[in-house]
Amino acid sequence: MSENIKFAVIGGGSWATAITKMLCVNLSEVSWYMRNESAIEHIKAHKHNPNYISSVEFDTKKLLLTNDINEAVSYADYLIFAIPSAFLDTELQKLTVSLKNKIIFSAIKGIVPETSLIVGEHFHFQYNIPYYNIGVITGPCHAEEVALERLSYLTIACGDEKKAENVAKNLAGNYIKTKITDDIIGTEYAAMLKNIYAIAAGIAHGLGYGDNFQSVLMSNAIREMKQFIKKVHKMKRNINDSAYLGDLLVTGYSVFSRNRMFGNMIGKGYTVKSAMMEMSMVAEGYYAAKSAYKLNQGYGAKTPIIDSVHEILYEGKNAKAVFKKLVDKLD
Repeated sequence: MSENIKFAVIGGGSWATAITKMLCVNLSEVSWYMRNESAIEHIKAHKHNPNYISSVEFDTKKLLLTNDINEAVSYADYLIFAIPSAFLDTELQKLTVSLKNKIIFSAIKGIVPETSLIVGEHFHFQYNIPYYNIGVITGPCHAEEVALERLSYLTIACGDEKKAENVAKNLAGNYIKTKITDDIIGTEYAAMLKNIYAIAAGIAHGLGYGDNFQSVLMSNAIREMKQFIKKVHKMKRNINDSAYLGDLLVTGYSVFSRNRMFGNMIGKGYTVKSAMMEMSMVAEGYYAAKSAYKLNQGYGAKTPIIDSVHEILYEGKNAKAVFKKLVDKLD
């Protein structure tokens, strides 16, 4: 493996933990930034993250743990960001060192609220990072299954094929298969949109709709996703590839899906606020629904599922009534 390339993982959650685990298989040293100092001390003492997928045991000799983002950025050539999009801007404001010449990969499945941009675009426009130094890590893959060492697949997107390959081979392992693509914009939008559709799937389940309806919902969701992404970034892509359809299906159906869980609570009658308080992890689809709806006012894609989720989460409309109307818009 590329021992001369230095990696830093930015974030302390489940995805950051899973990605750090993957990198540690292939690298002798990995920098890991998390803001929680007590979690760092726990990892040093007990070899696992106390807050997320704690079954993962680390060789702490390989970890350069720090709660100073500048230290991690200064160390690495490749930065992998794996923090909720809602908190990205706040973390980046702590930077005093330059991101110039750094290669940035996003494992974040959402839109930055402050700019209404996907993460790659945020780094490009706010920090002048060229697109050839920006990449995306997407699924279909749940951090919890990485922890269990169940066979998982990752898609690595970057305009520079060599950089995509560098990340892909350093994440690959016995139970991690990787492939590369040059569709940075499309895969990142797909990763954001599938969380909205997973919330819709959860709402449907909470309302008592069965598997028959779920299959119709998901088949409509992939067509809706295709139309939305085509409006945003037109290029040749196969929407049935794992990075698009596969990621949508695992997020829409999996028991590990926090977005489906969030939607399920809404369907069962929780208020948005109470559902968010109940969850220990961020449901990215909540923020994505607002951003995607707003973006589509300019694009004009036909998005009845996104519109319905937005009505429930942000317009205070009754989930049962909204879905009663939605079912007549699907085929």
